[in-house]
Amino acid sequence: MGKIILENIRLFGYHGCMSEEEHVGSHYTTNIEIELNLNQASIHDDLSKTIDYVHLYCIVKEEMKINSKLIEHLAQRIIQRIRKEYKEFLIKHIKVKVCKENPPLQGDVDRVCVILDD
Repeated sequence: MGKIILENIRLFGYHGCMSEEEHVGSHYTTNIEIELNLNQASIHDDLSKTIDYVHLYCIVKEEMKINSKLIEHLAQRIIQRIRKEYKEFLIKHIKVKVCKENPPLQGDVDRVCVILDD
């Protein structure tokens, strides 16, 4: 077993329940952790034997462009898309963390985050 981890993917998006969030947008940080068997990739030095982290970044970037009221929904879409596009790898576990930077709260909060484990 092994893990592929993408940390601190920084993108801009329009997610939230307040109307201003749909127009102003916010910065988001996403982390992905995928557990799977990396034995063949480590032995054969062959990209086709593993999940391409460049494509994982593209999945996050594309899903970030689709507005959601909840970052929970965004995180779930990312998980579903990874599972769909990489079903041949028999992924054991996916963990996605999505953080909204500087959320529109009436207080001093750096970010709010959700973590979904699948």
